[in-house]
Amino acid sequence: MKVKLIILVPFMVLFSMVVAQQHVDQMQHQHDSNSITLELIHRHAPQFTNNNPITQHQRLVDLLYHDIIRHGIMSHRRRAKEEDPLTASIKMPLASGRDFGIGQYITSFKVGTPSQKFWLIVDTGSDLTWIRCRYRCSRGDRSCTSKGRINRKRVFHAPLSSSFNPVPCFSEMCKVELMNLFSLTTCPTPITPCAYDYRYSDGSAAMGVFANETVSAGLTNGRKTRLHNVLIGCTDSFQGPTLQNVDGIMGLANTKYSFATNAAATFGGKFSYCLVDHLSHLNATNYIIFGTNRNQVKVSGNTRHTKLELDAIPSFYAVNVIGISVGNKMLEIPMQVWDASEGGGTIIDSGTSLTFLADPAYQAVMEALKVSVSKYQRVKLDGVPMEYCFNSTGFNGSLVPKLIIHFDDGARFEPHWNSYVIAAAAEVRCLGFLPARFPALSVIGNIMQQNYLWEFDLKGKRLVFAPSSCNSS
Repeated sequence: MKVKLIILVPFMVLFSMVVAQQHVDQMQHQHDSNSITLELIHRHAPQFTNNNPITQHQRLVDLLYHDIIRHGIMSHRRRAKEEDPLTASIKMPLASGRDFGIGQYITSFKVGTPSQKFWLIVDTGSDLTWIRCRYRCSRGDRSCTSKGRINRKRVFHAPLSSSFNPVPCFSEMCKVELMNLFSLTTCPTPITPCAYDYRYSDGSAAMGVFANETVSAGLTNGRKTRLHNVLIGCTDSFQGPTLQNVDGIMGLANTKYSFATNAAATFGGKFSYCLVDHLSHLNATNYIIFGTNRNQVKVSGNTRHTKLELDAIPSFYAVNVIGISVGNKMLEIPMQVWDASEGGGTIIDSGTSLTFLADPAYQAVMEALKVSVSKYQRVKLDGVPMEYCFNSTGFNGSLVPKLIIHFDDGARFEPHWNSYVIAAAAEVRCLGFLPARFPALSVIGNIMQQNYLWEFDLKGKRLVFAPSSCNSS
């Protein structure tokens, strides 16, 4: 998502928000229905690929390309913030620019009055929520139609929304508070909108203006609600190939202006999601919920929880990992790998697909898992930098040793075997990890998270998780 896109915008490019007092229309919810529900769809669903099917190999090449760029950006942004928090945002820590497309999950997003609907990448690593937008066109301009398409792209037409309220460039909010979202200092007149300019590592760039808007969403009780004064980015210029089939990013990072922070604050300080298998049928969907997840998703095992370290690695959702075991044997991994104060640490991220492990952890995990697949013929896939792939004809997943991530408070995360021995092409599987040169962040990506319910309790500083098929109750 800062570059995530905003930094990347995860793909490194990816979906952050908001501002003044955010309040909810009173028409909306009763005390027993304090959650917002948004549908989650994988980025490679047919409606985002023009109904042109792509192979598993093509998906994987695309996914890895963006993941590697995204991880580099995350590490760069983290170092910049540690060195000088006042200049980090000015440096534009590469964002989720390239990551916006691959292996991500997408939700529909209704913004404006009357509302206009768009498809955004859900990104826990991005601060700003932004959409493709036209700000300067007039109501009489034929390109500004309610159908919202310019050059075959869905576009938010700001002049058609009565609730669109640009942030003035002379305001303290623009000059100080939005610096971390890459606001520009240019201010020719007091009423000129506050502008931003994001640059990505791949050469992509997103430019536009900040505004407060109204977001419409459904509630878990079937009713509707509106959130007012939500900070969005109106991106009127995007250069680069990273956002070809979607309309922007929903920023869910742990920052003041992210959509997660503000929507969750309105609905109990929590948000949750359940990611269907990344290879599921394309009509398989679930929801991201802001508020209490009251049995909206069925779980199939024990519910566990661990502490969310919201201040350890700024803007990311960090967790205190102390080790990894494979086949009930704890691996020998230096504790520095998991120590955020020594350049390590672990985050959970919806915008990264594969799981990155700092070198010492990566080497230990790979050596332990290779043994279980060594009898299968090794395969090299073009464009796939994963170290170990093999011909999976006759492969029995039940023989894969259980991998467990251990947290310092005793909680354990036990991903499904097909979340780390992943299908890469027809009759080919790969060990689904990528190395990160230490010191580096380790990242639990969305494939590792799949078929689990994840609840981010921002108020209680807890990460709650449980295995699930991700079918709605």
